[in-house]
Amino acid sequence: MLTDIVFANPEYFYLLLIVPLFVAHYIWRNTKHFASIQVSDTSMFPSAPKGLKIYMRHLPFIFRLAAISLIIVALARPQSSTSGTNISIEGIDIVIALDVSGSMLARDLTPDRLEASKNVAMEFIGGRPGDRMGLVVFSGEAFTQVPLTTDHSILLNMFKGIKSGMIQDGTAIGDGLATAVNRLRESKAISKVIILLTDGVNNAGSVDPMTAAEIARVFGIRVYTIGVGTYGNAPYPVQTPFGIQLRDMKVEIDEALLKQIADQTGGEYYRATSNQKLESIYKEIDELEKSKIDVTEFKSKHEEFLPLVILSLLFLAIEFLLKTTTLRIQS
Repeated sequence: MLTDIVFANPEYFYLLLIVPLFVAHYIWRNTKHFASIQVSDTSMFPSAPKGLKIYMRHLPFIFRLAAISLIIVALARPQSSTSGTNISIEGIDIVIALDVSGSMLARDLTPDRLEASKNVAMEFIGGRPGDRMGLVVFSGEAFTQVPLTTDHSILLNMFKGIKSGMIQDGTAIGDGLATAVNRLRESKAISKVIILLTDGVNNAGSVDPMTAAEIARVFGIRVYTIGVGTYGNAPYPVQTPFGIQLRDMKVEIDEALLKQIADQTGGEYYRATSNQKLESIYKEIDELEKSKIDVTEFKSKHEEFLPLVILSLLFLAIEFLLKTTTLRIQS
């Protein structure tokens, strides 16, 4: 983008103060000018017409004055500048693999593990409008709920409809991870990420979790694993003849496996023991996987004095030609 003209040496503009002095001197000289031949009476020339030279006699001075003014402006070094911005964005494709098994109804998080996980994930999605994101849910088996998309409104609506019991119960961590890898394996994004969230131990499915992790590593996919649940026991809703009652059940999360998956793929393992901890985990992942935006500002300056110098020389040449031809004083 071309910006306005600036002057590198604006102090030279003070030289323009001599222009009025030149004009004043020129006027004074013309009023005091005496002809080389003097006559006592001009009555003999009553009808002598004024020639073209009378009107042109000031042109040399005008051209000289213009040339001097242009040279002074050229000395001030007018410069134009071209500036702009180069922006490069590294896209990130993210798939959230969410455990929806029955144990995700435990209420050590508020209102329960599943709803807390959904709410925090939805906030995470809302904060990354420039990324493609997808959703895989798994329990006893796994399937893609939403393929990679930039339409986050669809993704958020599908998140709202997730509930435990929508597929066969169990915890197929390997299947969930493999399904997420399958969504990303053909991605051309510079950064490919899976956020795998579970609260249990792999006890279902046909794919070994570490085999899925190795496939993820081969495709350059980073996996962040999150174990959801407090330590010890957690209140779990159980249907009884007297209605739903909360009973303490032992929290079993295969942290060793989740750490191995993360280490194998260059990711991180986190333990979310509360809503606040889960929020902070997603914030940390958000910072680690920020879309990279490189902004390079550039500005180049161009000297613009040359046209002024050429024009001033042209004016001086015209002055010289007028004084030596049309307006030449006959001796």
